Amino acid sequence: MHAVLRSRHEVELIGDGVQIAGQKRFLSIHEYQSVELLNSYGIPTPKSIAAHSPEEALKVAKEFGTSDLVIKAQVLAGGRGKGHFENGYQGGVHMVDSPQQAEDIAAKMIGHKLITKQTGEKGRICNAVMLAERRTPDHEYYAAILNDRASQSPVLVASASGGMNIEDVAKETPDAIITTPIDFEKGLSDDVALGVAKKLGFKTESTQKQAADIFQKLYKIFHDKDATQIEINPLAETKDGAVLCMDAKFGFDDNAEFRQKDIFALRDISQEEPAEVEAQKYNLNFIKLDGNVGCLVNGAGLAMATMDVLKLHGGDPANFLDVGGGATPETVKAAFGILLSDPNVKSIFVNIFGGIMRCDYIAEGVIQATKELQLKVPLVVRLQGTKELEAKELIKKSGLKIYPFDGLDDAAEKAVELAHAA
Repeated sequence: MHAVLRSRHEVELIGDGVQIAGQKRFLSIHEYQSVELLNSYGIPTPKSIAAHSPEEALKVAKEFGTSDLVIKAQVLAGGRGKGHFENGYQGGVHMVDSPQQAEDIAAKMIGHKLITKQTGEKGRICNAVMLAERRTPDHEYYAAILNDRASQSPVLVASASGGMNIEDVAKETPDAIITTPIDFEKGLSDDVALGVAKKLGFKTESTQKQAADIFQKLYKIFHDKDATQIEINPLAETKDGAVLCMDAKFGFDDNAEFRQKDIFALRDISQEEPAEVEAQKYNLNFIKLDGNVGCLVNGAGLAMATMDVLKLHGGDPANFLDVGGGATPETVKAAFGILLSDPNVKSIFVNIFGGIMRCDYIAEGVIQATKELQLKVPLVVRLQGTKELEAKELIKKSGLKIYPFDGLDDAAEKAVELAHAA
């Protein structure tokens, strides 16, 4: 279970101790928005224009200035080119040779869900496409600005092996990855940036300078916009001697929303799990999973342990949900509503250790939610710690059908049993 959450919620290692932040709640933006941000800092990309309807795609293609275009579905997921739409259309990236073809393909993409290896079976809705000019790479590189927890500073991670999964490169040929520390305030100096470009093997003095300039400007965006990640894959050296960012992936720190209003205005909640969006309104730390035992826990560590114990007893958690130390009866009720919005949830396990959190507050919320939401899913409750006795008395007097437990193993086993019996 820890591995499942790490893959969705924490970090991955690349090369010599460099960590790519991958927390799911860090803001991501669409490719066309990334291109606009890059261009605003003078970073070159292929000319690209977004369209939000087939008719707009036709108009954009007619006025583009060239018929040699690429059309890309704008969905926040990797593997778009190899994905498929729920209407049967194959691939989220296609070559386009005429305005009419652009309109036809856009009609098959916009308003339909694209399913890739990253979206799962549900897929994600495509609300826009991006039309871009075709530029032929002579060589593809990889470049990223990331936070490195080991050195507690930003780093430039670069490789001459671009256009492919960088994790595979790190695993198979770790020497192919160049990691360069960056001074947080000063950024990359001309000499350091140029040195990286030369190490990567850019062929001419012109392309070396272009690459160095891109590295420096990428860090400026990273610093100015409170980014957690900027990944350019591929960074292309074209046959006509240009260096272009062909594809970009950005991540931004949610904690900086108060001073990055322009960036966070780009958020597209249609690309997010609805239950997770709802949970954020109540400052609940929620991640949807695929099981059938709903979990409501205080503290991330206890939440992880709770899921592990459920797995130990043959169950499958439906979610990670940490209500935190400041939960109120109202937020507990909201948490129940989020759990019950998942039709797969067949039992709910409330596991609370009252330290900062008062157990009687949780009990009040549980009782309120059970009554007002007309709860029909079996409920297992384990309350330990501050105001524990008062909480147990509240539950007892409520007269509701709640299964109370003191022991974690016994409670988890009952929650699994009830889910299987449903």
